[in-house]
Amino acid sequence: MAHPHESKIAVVLLDTRERTPDHEYATHQKLAEILAQLLGISVFNPGQPAGQANHYYYLPTETLIGQQQGIRCEQDLFGGLVSHPYMATKAISHPLPANAVFPPGWTDAFAQQASGALLRGYTVFSKDDARRAADLLLRSGPVRVKPVLARAGRGQQVIDTLDALDPLLATLDDKALGLWGLVLEEDLHEVETFSVGQVRVAGLTCSYYGTQQLTKDHQGQQVYGGSDLMVVRGDYQALLQRPLEDYLRLAINQAMTYEQAAERHFPGFIASRRNYDIARGLDARGHLRSGVLEQSWRQGGASSAELLAVRAFADDPTLQQVRASTHEVFGTPELPADATLFYEGDDSELGQFCKFARIREHGHSE
Repeated sequence: MAHPHESKIAVVLLDTRERTPDHEYATHQKLAEILAQLLGISVFNPGQPAGQANHYYYLPTETLIGQQQGIRCEQDLFGGLVSHPYMATKAISHPLPANAVFPPGWTDAFAQQASGALLRGYTVFSKDDARRAADLLLRSGPVRVKPVLARAGRGQQVIDTLDALDPLLATLDDKALGLWGLVLEEDLHEVETFSVGQVRVAGLTCSYYGTQQLTKDHQGQQVYGGSDLMVVRGDYQALLQRPLEDYLRLAINQAMTYEQAAERHFPGFIASRRNYDIARGLDARGHLRSGVLEQSWRQGGASSAELLAVRAFADDPTLQQVRASTHEVFGTPELPADATLFYEGDDSELGQFCKFARIREHGHSE
């Protein structure tokens, strides 16, 4: 049987951003190499003559928005494609307050279908609606205000009063707010965050759950330090067949509910890389809450581990599960013998920095 990727001739890195830090560029290049190896093709060299758009396999740095030449299905890219800007962000994770303004393509049907997988919150596209949403949510406790384009939890602030919202809104551009949105959500304490995800590459499907680690940067700030994943061959059902703690089972089911709502209510949505952050913590009344914070339908912090796992499954057909991890370290660590290095150097933004991934604990079928 011919695989859909047999007509592909090279992996093309699609960097859609104005600037890419050194360490990210190096990581993207290494991911492109692993993808090319899995697909049995080369990495596109900008010096070589260009072929037709549909002969390439694309590795975009962001979720793609709107129709893209050469990308028609999930076999065409490692990442995802949506039809409207807000669908690429955490704005989809909540409904609008009543009578709110909204951008083209907005549907409340997503949040209605996914409601069992969501925390309490609202998405807004104007400052007036932000004040109304905050007023409603503050009656139950503190509110977390989340800019939707920020990464790794940066830029988020917790407010206890409506007055505290105004200085935050003053920093926002009305036009950008109207396009991308802003999220206001119940604030949880004693929070644990889990990742649930799936990748589909080169005819293989792998699914995982995992946790994120924090580390200290050169300024002593706590930042993302990597992910530790348990990856299985197969879909989410294969993951649910493992012996799991109840809270992990709930997180996987919530990720599935969220994803099914996206597939149903976002026309044109395709993704070969899917990752969901699920938070579990206590609300202001001390009740335990769990819900999907956001989706990532693009390569992300865990992708180096994801693709090493896919490669391990491709190399050994009897392999059923692996533990894969990514590590981001400030300084120059001693690398473990089984590390695959993605970047080591003096990054122009981060200083001396190292990124590696590893695979451990192989589980085989009997």
